[in-house]
Amino acid sequence: MDIPLRTLLHCLSPGGPRGRLTVLIFHRVRASPDPLFPHEPDAQAFEQQMRWVRRWFEPLPLEEAVALLQAGRLPPRALCITFDDGYADNLTVALPILQRLGLPATFFIATGFLDGGIMWNDQVIEAVRQSRVDPLALDDLGLGVHPVGSNEEKQVAIAALIAALKYLPPDARAEKLAALVERAGARLPRSLMLTSDQLRALRRAGMGIGAHTVHHPILAQLGPREAREEIVEGAGRLEALLGEPVRLFAYPNGKPGRDYTGEHVALVRALGFTAAFSTAWGAAGTGCDPFQIPRFTPWDRTRLRYGLRLAQNLLRQPALCP
Repeated sequence: MDIPLRTLLHCLSPGGPRGRLTVLIFHRVRASPDPLFPHEPDAQAFEQQMRWVRRWFEPLPLEEAVALLQAGRLPPRALCITFDDGYADNLTVALPILQRLGLPATFFIATGFLDGGIMWNDQVIEAVRQSRVDPLALDDLGLGVHPVGSNEEKQVAIAALIAALKYLPPDARAEKLAALVERAGARLPRSLMLTSDQLRALRRAGMGIGAHTVHHPILAQLGPREAREEIVEGAGRLEALLGEPVRLFAYPNGKPGRDYTGEHVALVRALGFTAAFSTAWGAAGTGCDPFQIPRFTPWDRTRLRYGLRLAQNLLRQPALCP
């Protein structure tokens, strides 16, 4: 199967002026399967996926790939690997696999959660996972009533609560989260995210580091001054920790027009970054806006479906990436 698939991918991403860059996005790679997230890769699944990627594509460091894309000199089947947010398992689980396979990756870090922080969505997940009450009654908070007696019910509850909270103003969301955690009787873990030392270890291992704001806000919900502060302070903290410039940025959540706007694209460009990344599907061609490069997560588990999903993504033409 590898030869026909490589041939197909070569036709879709031939390199040079007609080259197309596939950028994969991951968040966590757990050591073992999580029953609440059966479709997310654990170590075994991630290693298998990366072996397929290594056979079919030409993996490149992200900064190098961006420069080659803009110069019209991408190799055939060019691909980059990225991770968002800054989870500790990026170092403890994903990094050894990447090193074993000789694969480069770039990690976009939300600096406000380093050293014992926890993101709001993980507060939802852990509250539901640990809930001592069933059902979890949150109707007085405007969040409904959720059965949580089984893993399947917990999956439904997590999805519903994240959807209900995602686009709330940060202060209102924080207030509801605190009530949710208390009502569930949960104890939030403080080791989900990287420490500063672990971040430096990723960089020493040869991995790229990019900015992802401080608190991972939806930029479109912020005023211009707040958005600038989030971007500048996040990058500045990384530069202070690493002792080197940080020139790549990923928009939190990353949906064009919904989570960030043209104003934020212009801001990131004006701040001196060399490229920025969305979560729109598709692959970047030479005409793509380098400050809105698409990224994609294939979710299939079988070899054939995973490969065909990657080929399908190469056929997508985001409006900003002709």
